[in-house]
Amino acid sequence: MVSPSRRAFLMGRRPPQTAWQAFCSRLAGRVQGVFLGLSDEPGLEQARLVPDSSADVHMALTLSDEYGIAIGLEGVPLAHEAEGPTLWLAPGRQLARCERLEPGSSLWFVQPGCLVGELEAHGFAGMAHLPPDLSVGAWLADRRLHAWPAGHTALSGLRHCSILLADNTQAALGPFGQDNRNPLDSLRLQQLIPALFRLMAGPDAQALLEGEWPGRYRLDALQPQGQEGINLAHLLLGHGGDLAWVEWVVLDQHLQAGTAPDSWTWPGGQGSWQGQELDSQIKALFDPTGRFPHPGQDL
Repeated sequence: MVSPSRRAFLMGRRPPQTAWQAFCSRLAGRVQGVFLGLSDEPGLEQARLVPDSSADVHMALTLSDEYGIAIGLEGVPLAHEAEGPTLWLAPGRQLARCERLEPGSSLWFVQPGCLVGELEAHGFAGMAHLPPDLSVGAWLADRRLHAWPAGHTALSGLRHCSILLADNTQAALGPFGQDNRNPLDSLRLQQLIPALFRLMAGPDAQALLEGEWPGRYRLDALQPQGQEGINLAHLLLGHGGDLAWVEWVVLDQHLQAGTAPDSWTWPGGQGSWQGQELDSQIKALFDPTGRFPHPGQDL
């Protein structure tokens, strides 16, 4: 029996494009970065994009929503392979700026394609234990590297970040309080941030504030311990690439050394189960359509 595609070939007709093929064709023609198809196998379609700018990421998010394509962050360990058609975003050298904000300051503006080894060379001693070829985007997303005690996410040195949510909402996250309400200027964040505070105030989250935070997402950033203030950027520590795309961060050069990636495992027991319940709710608030694949907790 002659297949439809073979029959179309014999009759001089081109077989219709699949949704994946249409997505790849349109994306490749509309971005400035490097696009590479990796697999067209049905159910396992994959491609890779090294964005040239944030405009490329905006376009990828727009088209992925139209065609139902998942978007993952390259370089982050996954507990399982992404299911279904997936575009992998790889922070490259076009997004690798790394510069001190002003002379004498310990704060640096850093894009996700910058390498950890470059930061170490600039005096970030707290990163000396990490692989030098690790991208800052992958460092920020890897939960194993951000195992700060509950309520102490300020040790990470993360001061600000700019993100793109799955619906293309852009948000600048940083210190939050009575005198700093800028992060809630968009309608999307006016819904998201209060919902996260309500989640943190609930009994499940409050029961996890002793010792090491057991969840993937650092919701405990909304209830810091000691003299540190709330910083919404800390919600992205260890985000796994499944909450948002991070456009840039501001890091303090004096950040503390985090956990070595091979020496950390998920905290066990009842707290771990509660952490997973909270993670599911946080994931749904950030990414209700599931555009970013969920890596799970078995790292």
